[in-house]
Amino acid sequence: MTGTDARRERLEVLRDTVAQDIADRKYWGAALRITQGGETLLDIALGHADSAATRALHTDDVFSIFSVTKAFINVLILRSVELGRIALTTRMSEIVPEFRGAPRERATILHFLTHTTGMPGVWEPKPGLYFDDLSEMVDAVIENIHGTTEPGARCDYAPMANHVLLAEALRRIDPQRRSINDILEQDLFIPLSMDDTRLGIRPHMRDRHIFPDFRGIVPIKELSRTHPGDHGIFGAERQEATWMGAASTTADLTRFAEMLRRGGELDGVRILSPVMVALARRNHTGDLPNELYRSVALRAGYPAPPAYIGLGFSVRGTALVRHQFGTLTSPETFGNYGAGSTEFWIDPVLDVTFVGLSAGLLGQAPNIERYQRLSDIVVGALS
Repeated sequence: MTGTDARRERLEVLRDTVAQDIADRKYWGAALRITQGGETLLDIALGHADSAATRALHTDDVFSIFSVTKAFINVLILRSVELGRIALTTRMSEIVPEFRGAPRERATILHFLTHTTGMPGVWEPKPGLYFDDLSEMVDAVIENIHGTTEPGARCDYAPMANHVLLAEALRRIDPQRRSINDILEQDLFIPLSMDDTRLGIRPHMRDRHIFPDFRGIVPIKELSRTHPGDHGIFGAERQEATWMGAASTTADLTRFAEMLRRGGELDGVRILSPVMVALARRNHTGDLPNELYRSVALRAGYPAPPAYIGLGFSVRGTALVRHQFGTLTSPETFGNYGAGSTEFWIDPVLDVTFVGLSAGLLGQAPNIERYQRLSDIVVGALS
């Protein structure tokens, strides 16, 4: 048996664990893709898209990826720093002058990437908004979400406000003044051959799209003018929900993660420099707790962990705490996750990338437990 065969055999524990979770009705199905050193060791889809098990999952299915969307905006912000268009020390109010009023006007790009702007973490600026148009969301955030603490003093995960304004910053500093969809596609998705990743469900993605089953987890409506329903934004063909509106596949997210694992380059296309990737995967929030997950921990009855946020990425960190990236990954393991269903991480020590997309949202605490368990299985098999 070759080394590759042995690693693949050990990863069968992961397949068996997910199959048991599905049998126990914890969630309806999942697609996972695991690579080490650029070699794909596991590429599976198990279970179904829905609770009634009417539609089996496939490895090329398209999932709504929720807050993993933020990772794309973050990378393009870091790229803009390297292009000299902005700096990590640039204040958002220098780019978006309407974003005025103390103390929020003192928040820098660094504060936005690390969720330390001093603004509270809210799911929507006000009820009943349509999420299709970025300009409308910018106006709503500026009007309704104000600073409550000095930037840098508190880590309060922003479900939407930060990445509305970061996306707007990308538009305003763009020499061609392109739309945010064009920026994402032309500067990231197309260069990385992420053909099934877009803001919205394009026609070629429609038949493979797994519309999210929220199971009562998401506390708001996400409305679209072009697609009906309380969560219509996830079915719209084109939209500008830059904080949670992207859809993708395990193959595409693996390409994105592989670019980061390789220091910002994939197949001859360089998005970031190795220096920037190394800086981005460091912890930039010290021992501050993430207020969102502090509340999760208090409700679940365990100590609140440090936030461990890098430049737009969650970081595993040094403390042994409950974490979606597991307890066995290296401290500089970094990635992103979204709304009880989606996750990717890169362990730069083990050279491993993990992508997991699931159907049937979990609550925050069960989702942390689920991905911690799956991540530890991967490290146990591949280290």
